[in-house]
Amino acid sequence: MTKAIPSIQIDNERTIVTRWDFAPGAETGEHIHGHDYCVVPLQDGVLKIVDPDGSETLAEMAAGKSYYRSKGVHHNVINANDFDYSFVEIEFK
Repeated sequence: MTKAIPSIQIDNERTIVTRWDFAPGAETGEHIHGHDYCVVPLQDGVLKIVDPDGSETLAEMAAGKSYYRSKGVHHNVINANDFDYSFVEIEFK
């Protein structure tokens, strides 16, 4: 498994801002979000979302089109593109 690379840009009393960089096929690994969060895609692309039960969803991402999720989301995120892909994740403490 090729791991996505997280780069923490801000970590203070209110937020954590992390840039995630994925090579083709790279993944975050299965994880549970401990905070509400927002994702800001840096480019157009497709991410494969794998739930704990093994079900898979392809998520179309559009540059600059942010989305929000509540804490407790449990998944693995995989770059389904044949090019490097990046997004910024903003977690609310």
